[in-house]
Parts: sequence; C-alpha cells; structure tokens
Amino acid sequence: MARYSEYGGWPKYVPVAERRRKAEREVEKLKKKGQSITPVHVAGRAIAATFWGKAWCENLEGYHDFENRLPRGRTYVRNGSVVHLRISALEIEALVSGSSMYNVSVKIKALPREMWRSICEDCAGGIDSLVELLRGKLSKAVMARISRQDNGLFPKPAEITFSCSCPDYASMCKHIAAVLYGVGSRLDTEPELLFRLRGVNENDLVAAVSTAVPLSKRAPAKAKVLDHDDVEALFGIAMEEAETEAPVTTTPRGTGGTKAKAKRTVVSPAKSKAVAKKRTVAKRKVSSKKTKSTAKPTRKRS
Repeated sequence: MARYSEYGGWPKYVPVAERRRKAEREVEKLKKKGQSITPVHVAGRAIAATFWGKAWCENLEGYHDFENRLPRGRTYVRNGSVVHLRISALEIEALVSGSSMYNVSVKIKALPREMWRSICEDCAGGIDSLVELLRGKLSKAVMARISRQDNGLFPKPAEITFSCSCPDYASMCKHIAAVLYGVGSRLDTEPELLFRLRGVNENDLVAAVSTAVPLSKRAPAKAKVLDHDDVEALFGIAMEEAETEAPVTTTPRGTGGTKAKAKRTVVSPAKSKAVAKKRTVAKRKVSSKKTKSTAKPTRKRS
C-alpha cells in the first residue's frame, strides 16, 4: 500500500519516467528471486493490432460499467506500466507500476457450456471453416461469431471480478483497466489464451465442423486415382523404395494347398524403368535361346 500524502490522502504524483525506472528496479529484484516476468509492450498509440486484440478492447469499451476508468487505463498500458501479465484458466494476474508496485488480480467466470455448444454449432458452417481450423486459423465468419458482445466468447462485466492493492477503492481502478487493456495486447500474439481464459477448448470447433461435414465412406473411382508416375509429375515426389509382405494362398503343382508370402516392391519411376529395361533384355535373350533350341536342323542335299 502506498503512503498517503497531505494532498487529499492520495499519493504524490510520480512522473512516468521515474515510474518506469522504479518499475525496472522492482522487476529486476523479482527476476533475481526466480519469478518469471512477462511485461506488456505497446508500440505507438494502438494497444492492439490484430482482430483478436482489437475485438477484446472494443468489447471492453462497449460496456458503460467500465467507461469512467478506461481512459486512464489506456494511458498506463501505453507507457509500459503493466510490467507483468499472466493469463491462465479463468484468471489474470498482473503487476502494475504506479506510485508503488501494485498487484492486480482478475477472475473470469467460465463460459456456460450451453453457450459454448451453441457457438460451436454456429461455426460448423462448411468445409472451408474446417480447412482453416485445421491450419490453426479461424475464418472471418468464425471470428465474427466468437466475438459477439451478447453471446460470444468475450466476458460481460457481471462475469468479471477484480482486485488491486492500490488505495483506490473504486469498482475499477486505472491499474485494473490497464491490465484489461493489456490482455488485448497479449491476444495479438497469443489468441489461444482467450479460450484458456474462458475455460473452453478450441479443438471443440474442429470437432463440430468435422461432424457437420462428414467424410464420404465411398472409395474414389479408379479413373480418379493417380498412378505413381502421375503423383511424381504433379507434386514432384519420388516414391521411395519399400518392401511389403502380404500373405497369399498358392497351390504349386504336385503339392497340396500351401501358403506363401508374396513380396511386392515399390520403387521410384527411374528405377522401375531401369528394371523394366533389364527384364526386356533378359526376355529377349531367353526368347532367342528357345528359338535356337527348337529350330529344326536343315539337311544337306547330296
């Protein structure tokens, strides 16, 4: 808790440059103690640059419950006062540099399961969404659905509880506001933290889309299956040599039914051509020998 001054019971104003130096000293002390510190860095006036970060900040500014303290919070996060921010499941922990170093704790309620199920079902709109999700990306339609203020993934004021060690007993102080803006900045680089914060699993989106668009169980037509040479020509992939063994039933002459193993060798197109050439030459030699052995000898006329 900061010491009170004679100016209305509030701490004396500390310039930004001095706060930063003091914050750096405090951070170094914490690092020496082995604590992992992850500060919030904001370049320029924009707190967030990506869709997720901007959407989080716009969501905060859309609630009148927060509007009185948000301007000071924007100033604090821009000047680097949020020296540590950690987002985990349903909780945010932070250190904010002011007249002293203040501890901020923000707790978020888990998203109701019914609402999350509804979001997943709404996002299961087509195969394009599935392809994007499997690549670790979200389509614009999915992001728009998730970021709805009334029934999306962002928390409402009633779902947020917070506390700060500063002497300001307002429902939301500037340090808490700075931390909430800091979350928007952090989502720029780690958008998956939003799912952690609301206690849901983003893989449920993939499952919902794949269920809505089931894969066909019918095998493709033979004409649509590429041969090895076609695959190599299309993708530039040389088929590696490999041997596979599969049990087959053979019945050789003079024996009963026996089982043998047939070997199948998959070779590259270049090697297959060389093998085919050798086989052709060998067949020609065998054929010529047979021709000589079966040819009738010609009798000389006397």
